[in-house]
Amino acid sequence: MSSDFEGYEQDFAVLTAEITSKISRVPRLPPDEKKQMVAHVEKQLEEAKELLEQMDLEVREIPPQSRGMYSNRMRSYKQEMGKLETDFKRSRIAYSDEVRNELLGDDGNSSENQRAHLLDNTERLERSSRRLEAGYQIAVETGKNSERELQRRSRDSSPRCGLHIGETIGSLFALICFQVKRHDIY
Repeated sequence: MSSDFEGYEQDFAVLTAEITSKISRVPRLPPDEKKQMVAHVEKQLEEAKELLEQMDLEVREIPPQSRGMYSNRMRSYKQEMGKLETDFKRSRIAYSDEVRNELLGDDGNSSENQRAHLLDNTERLERSSRRLEAGYQIAVETGKNSERELQRRSRDSSPRCGLHIGETIGSLFALICFQVKRHDIY
């Protein structure tokens, strides 16, 4: 059984060396070749996982007194596999960033373009904020004027009800202000 395990170990070592080599080449390849290389590395990573599973099965069949040494090796191989997957993800991210830059036409002046775009957006946001603030002030003034007008009319038409109508109008005004603030229009 240990000879099977050692055979799997050799296959795993060769396969991981190939994967490592290919992962390091991915960022420097032309786009068409990168796509093919990524697909090929994905297949090889799957093969490496299958080898680890086979090795794990072999370790389970080894007598308990010698299993400890093989278990330690398996932990090491699993850590190596995790590192390979992490490196591959990083190379794919670099690959996807390059593809994104090609599609968007980023040519190195992106920080200047981004800064100009950010300044434009900031100015637009400030103008919108000023307009919203002015709209809020108009709403408050209109509410106050409406309240005064309603109070005046209610006093003119019915002196006894003026107090209650004034309180009602005050409550309505407070409700309107609450609604305006709730919708962040200030």
